[in-house]
Amino acid sequence: MGEEQVGQFKVEAQEGQARAATLMTFHGEIKTPVFMPVGTKATVKAMLPEELKELGAQIILGNTYHLHLRPTSELIKELGGLHKFMNWDKPILTDSGGFQVFSLSDLNQISEEGVKFKSHIDGAEEFISPEKSMEIQMNLGSDIIMAFDECLAYPSPQEKIEESMALTLRWLKRCKIAMTRKESLLFGIVQGGLDLDLRRKSMEQITSVDLPGYALGGFSVGEPIHLMHDLVKIVGPEMPKNKPRYLMGVGTPLDLILMIDAGIDMFDCVMPTRVARNGTLFTWQGKISIKQSQYKNDPSPLDPECECYTCTNYSRAYLRHLFVAGEILSSRLNTIHNLHFYIHLMKEARTAILENRWESFKNKCLTRFV
Repeated sequence: MGEEQVGQFKVEAQEGQARAATLMTFHGEIKTPVFMPVGTKATVKAMLPEELKELGAQIILGNTYHLHLRPTSELIKELGGLHKFMNWDKPILTDSGGFQVFSLSDLNQISEEGVKFKSHIDGAEEFISPEKSMEIQMNLGSDIIMAFDECLAYPSPQEKIEESMALTLRWLKRCKIAMTRKESLLFGIVQGGLDLDLRRKSMEQITSVDLPGYALGGFSVGEPIHLMHDLVKIVGPEMPKNKPRYLMGVGTPLDLILMIDAGIDMFDCVMPTRVARNGTLFTWQGKISIKQSQYKNDPSPLDPECECYTCTNYSRAYLRHLFVAGEILSSRLNTIHNLHFYIHLMKEARTAILENRWESFKNKCLTRFV
């Protein structure tokens, strides 16, 4: 991809607020709506990079906090960057480390300069500032770099949310100055809790800094999910129309469909991979807990409407056997299915928008996923 094309974003079709678009990155184009499998520590758990490509994954997510602590961004840079390190030649987005740092609230100390915290690995004292977050992500060679922000727990008092928003804006301006890698795209993060006025104020603040894309952060932090749905339905369409819109850390298949309908383009979540390892599988017939005894003698495929490797080759009885027996293959086959389900749901959503039948596709999903 030529540097002059990096960051170009084109909306190709829209029905209601739902959009089908293309974002150009240094490692290739991303067709939206898109779901990004989470590869926290430079690996999507239980998956080979080649398998992710076969599933249709366009972009994966890595984690600044974890890679900074181990094996360090300096080592990854020495070894050719994150793409080479993990044998992935498509786009990579890295989050800023903010969410992980703030989730260790009993171990951190926040100041204007940044966040001092103790490593969850060995207890060593660490410090990440906006500039350090940019340095780490540039070392990794990320295609999309997320600004360092403060992510508050739910609920938080209004005064604290407003202070946090102001700090996040000051940090964003420092991030923009520090992020000098031309091949990378810097996205800002809108905060504001679950208060509509504060969300709008934060969006005004963050989008006043001209960037290639913007994200909604501070969701999936313990709030009732319907409150997130209601808020994003309002603020999603109010985000800049000519830039990609990213909802961080969300969610279930139902969440994704509702949020595409609110104008969101990009999603990531550990859910499909994490729950797969616990035996929970998403299908067009609803969620299945494969460990249940009712599947012990079931010869049918996991999801008769799915064409993934798992559903094409194995029965529910076999998948249950693997899970109950604690076999590694259980995690592999379950993860393949859940990621296939998410990625193809996004592909079908995009096709529906392009063919002007989003409303009927959405209604089909809502009927099946509720």
